[in-house]
Amino acid sequence: MNFCSDNVTGIAPEILAAIIAANEGAAMPYGQDECSQRLENLFSELFETEVTVFPVATGSAANSLALSVITPPFGAIYCHQESHVNLDECGAPEFYTGGAKLVPLTGINGKIAAIDLAKTLERAGAGIVHRVQPAAVSLTQATEAGTVYRPEEIEEISRIVRHYGLHLHVDGARFANAVASLGCSPADVTWRAGVDVLSFGATKNGAMAAEAAIFFQPDLAKTMSYRRKRAGHLFSKMRFLSAQLEAYLQDDLWLRHAARANEMAAKLAAGLELLPAAKLCYPVEANEVFVQLPEAVIDRLLAAGFQFYRWQQEDDITTVRLVTAFNTSERDVSNFLAVAI
Repeated sequence: MNFCSDNVTGIAPEILAAIIAANEGAAMPYGQDECSQRLENLFSELFETEVTVFPVATGSAANSLALSVITPPFGAIYCHQESHVNLDECGAPEFYTGGAKLVPLTGINGKIAAIDLAKTLERAGAGIVHRVQPAAVSLTQATEAGTVYRPEEIEEISRIVRHYGLHLHVDGARFANAVASLGCSPADVTWRAGVDVLSFGATKNGAMAAEAAIFFQPDLAKTMSYRRKRAGHLFSKMRFLSAQLEAYLQDDLWLRHAARANEMAAKLAAGLELLPAAKLCYPVEANEVFVQLPEAVIDRLLAAGFQFYRWQQEDDITTVRLVTAFNTSERDVSNFLAVAI
C-alpha cells in the first residue's frame, strides 16, 4: 500500500537469486570476474551496437560521472528544471564535472522542447570567454512527470545538439518503463536517435543497487574508468553489481517488470478519472501518476494506511504523486480506488 516511490520495493526474486549464486566461490575483483566481463556483450546485443558499460551502485553516480566525461569545468549542461540532475543530486553533477553549470529549461509535461533548446543555445554565448560554454544536454527518460520522449522527439533534439557541437546524455533511471511504454527497440530511443551516453537504471525496477553508464561511442569513455575509481564506484566485489544487471536483462525481466508497473499506473489513473474532484496533471505514460485530490480524499486514504507524497500545494489544491512498481498488486490499486472514490 506504499505508493511513495518505486524505491520502496524489495529485490526481485530473480535478481536476489542471482546475487546468491554470485556468492559461490572466489572471483577476481574490480570487474575482472566472468560475470562483469559478459556485460558488454549482453548490453551490446540489447542495443544492437557496440557499447562500453560501467556498472555503478547509484543513479546519481551514473549521471554525474557520465556528465563529467562530456562536460568540461567551464561547460554548461542543459536540462529540464524538474530533472533529477538539477534538483535531487546535491550538486553531484557540478562536483564531478569540476564546476560545470546546470542550466534548467522549462517545458510542458516534464519534457524539453526542441524549439526552446534551439533558442537557448542560439543565445548561449559559445566562444565568448565570459560565458560558460555549451557542452551537453541531459534528458530524463521517463521524465519526472511520468511522461516519455518518443524517438522522433529525441532525434529532433539530437539534431540541435549536433548542430551546436554538444553531447546528449539521457538519465534513464526509469528507462525500462519508457521502453515498455513505447514498445520500441532500446536502440531506437538511444544511439539511433543520437544519444551519446545513457544512465541505465535497474534499482527502481527490482535490483538491489545496480545502475550502469552506457557509452555508445567508445572514444567518449576513455576517462570513465578513472573517474569511476576516483568517485569510489569501482567495487572490489563488482560481481554482485554485474550479477544484478545480468539477471535484469535475462529473459526480458527488465521489460516485464516495467510493463507491470506501467499497467498498474494506468489502472490507477483510469480509476481516479472517475472521481469528479480529481484531475490528472500529466499524461500517464510510465509508472508515475500526478493527480490533484481534495484534502478530504487525501485524509481518507492516509487514514486507510496508504502512503504517498504530497507533491505540490497551491492555495486549496493539493497534488499527490503515486508511483507503482514491478510488484504493485492489483488488490492495492483496487483498494486505493475504492477508498478514494
